[in-house]
Amino acid sequence: MSVRGNARVTAVRDGRGITTLPVLESDGPLALRRTRAARTGAARVTVVGAMSAPLGGDRLAVEVRAGQGARLTVDSAAATVALPGPGAEPAHYDITLDAEEGAELNWSPEQLVSAHGSELVMTTVVQLARTARLMLREEQILGRHGESTGTLLSRLTVRRCGRPLLDQQLAYGPGAPGGWDGPAALGGHRALGQLLCVDPAFDGKGPESRLLGSTAVLTRLAGPAVLVTALAADARELRSVLDRAADELAPSTEG
Repeated sequence: MSVRGNARVTAVRDGRGITTLPVLESDGPLALRRTRAARTGAARVTVVGAMSAPLGGDRLAVEVRAGQGARLTVDSAAATVALPGPGAEPAHYDITLDAEEGAELNWSPEQLVSAHGSELVMTTVVQLARTARLMLREEQILGRHGESTGTLLSRLTVRRCGRPLLDQQLAYGPGAPGGWDGPAALGGHRALGQLLCVDPAFDGKGPESRLLGSTAVLTRLAGPAVLVTALAADARELRSVLDRAADELAPSTEG
């Protein structure tokens, strides 16, 4: 039997300059907990899995809004493991992020693991105001240890001031277009991730595009943003690459 799960977070900045959470709602397999933020005056929310999900047929959704001037980090307590379900329907996981003027939003969950036999459709839609800052991190692991991957379809759409900044779709596993594991794509790697940093301070003077190793690259986008894309043999190596990139980009973007 499939399940539905929804989580909603709204962060606002009060008159003292402190970020508060007037909306913190969740149900089903998603549970939200306010946790200690790294910065004074900021807020942090951790997503805790209350049961195994997503399974085939499940529909999960997370909505996050950082109001004007708010500083919010959303992370997770553990990896999300996509598992096969009793039916033939794929699982769906929809994430919506909205950052208003002057807001700082850091979306940094733990890894998503695509277990053998699973099928997951994941969409992330981001809306940013002109002066909003974003750090978005994704880490995807294709298969648990010693097993082949499930099917994973992932789409990331980012708009800034109502205009497209980034729109990409990736597909892996059985049923994905041919070549996804070939030398022009993953080349046998089973861990992949990206780090998107949007910062108005990058307008005209952001980091230049360059290699960050043999399987990682920093790409400057057409806007005040950079995208770090990385492949790795396993989750630990991937985390190390993205951590180094995040440390470099953090001085003007951490939230």
